[in-house]
Parts: sequence; C-alpha cells; structure tokens
Amino acid sequence: MSDENKTIHEFDFELICEYFSSIERQGPGSPEVTIKALSFIDNLTTDSKIADIGCGTGGQTMVLARHTSGQITGIDLFPAFIDLFNLNADKLNLQDRINGIVGSMEKLPFQNEELDLIWSEGAIYNIGFERGLNEWNRFLKTGGYIAVSEASWFTNERPAEIDKFWQGAYPEIDTVSNKVAKMQNAGYIPLANFILPENCWTEHFYTPQVSAQKNFLKKYKGNKTAEELIVNQRREAELYYKYKEYYGYVFYIGKKI
Repeated sequence: MSDENKTIHEFDFELICEYFSSIERQGPGSPEVTIKALSFIDNLTTDSKIADIGCGTGGQTMVLARHTSGQITGIDLFPAFIDLFNLNADKLNLQDRINGIVGSMEKLPFQNEELDLIWSEGAIYNIGFERGLNEWNRFLKTGGYIAVSEASWFTNERPAEIDKFWQGAYPEIDTVSNKVAKMQNAGYIPLANFILPENCWTEHFYTPQVSAQKNFLKKYKGNKTAEELIVNQRREAELYYKYKEYYGYVFYIGKKI
C-alpha cells in the first residue's frame, strides 16, 4: 500500500464490488467450516427462519441451504452481490428456500423474535462485533442461535507492524476470550468457538485472487484506484503469511437466553 493505514473501505464501492464478485467467497472460509459451525446448532426444521447477514454472493449460504431445511434470507448492501446470490440459488434449484435482498445490517427487515438463526461469515465487522451482537439479538427467538466469524487475536501481544495494520483496518479486533465475553454480555450463552484453518485464507481466499487480480488490472490498466485496491489486497495477503500465528478468523456460536 502507498499508505499503510489505508483500508478497503476507502476505495470505490463499485470497484470493490466488481473485484470481489469475481471470486466465490468475499472473505476467509470454506464449506467445511460452515458445516462445522452449523453442527453446534440444534432444532432447525422446515419452518425455521434463517438470515445470512452480509451474505455477499452466497458462497456460504448455499452450503447452509444444503445442510438445513428452513427458509434463508440473504442480505447484503451491494445489489450486484445480491444479483449473483439469487442467480447462484437458481442454478442450484434452491430458489424456493433462499432469497437474497438488498439491505443494510443496520436496518434489518425482520420482526422481533422472528428468526431461529442469524449467520454472518466475515461481515459483522461492518457494523462492529459488539454492536451487531446487541442490536441483532432482538430479531432472534428465545433459544435462537447466532453464528459469526470474526477477526481475532490469538495472542495477548503481537509485533508492532501487524498490530498497527489491524488497528487501522478494524480497531475492534480483540482476543478470543474478550470476544466470548462480549457475546455473553450481549445476552447469549457462548456455545462454541474455533479458529478457522489456514486453508480458509490461502486456498479459499487469497489463491483465487491471484488470477482475479491479473484480470482486474488488465481491465483497469492505468486506473490508479483499481491499482491501489490490488496493492492493498496483496499487502493484506503478505501480512497474513508473515503473521498468521498471531491472528485469524474465529467462529463464535451463541444461543439467545
């Protein structure tokens, strides 16, 4: 990056959307991890209502649909993501159970105690982990579940370079124990948490970006904003490979009291 404190949010939203639409997942994860997180959740039926908040193009949502039997609503701020989301649902013949809508996670279109499960992989940071857990709580039925993956520190101390990067990108990053405490304070029983395996970052997120970046740079040759976006993504990947023992994504699963 030309400015090491620059974050993804400072780039043109249309360019961000186009770039991330070209890869299956818009954040670290894998089908295996989605299924593992789902294994901690009980009592879902054909009548269950599920929301995937910050769903992107639906990579994880399609996995959810194949391993549950309820109705799933995917919500994302970017219309292009939702167009691809619904197209993916159609291709898999899941359109009767899955519906993607454009919306903000700050103004969810649900009634109080309407949902049985809230899901959010790598997206709750957009509203903030603590704020999201607290504000979304009212949409869940008593005994309903929440499952989110979130950037977290694995250690209490870490090198200055990676600490500075994350404090600029997402100041709410915290240790696993502190995240669990926030979940409990927000009115949930913390049921489980686990670190996402390294391949969720490498095989499923950074590796697919290599060819995507080449195509993107070819299309937007000479476009400074597009070029800086790719520099930013490459820098993020470089830091992950250098400091992956200090941080990563952690799945947190809780049950509303």
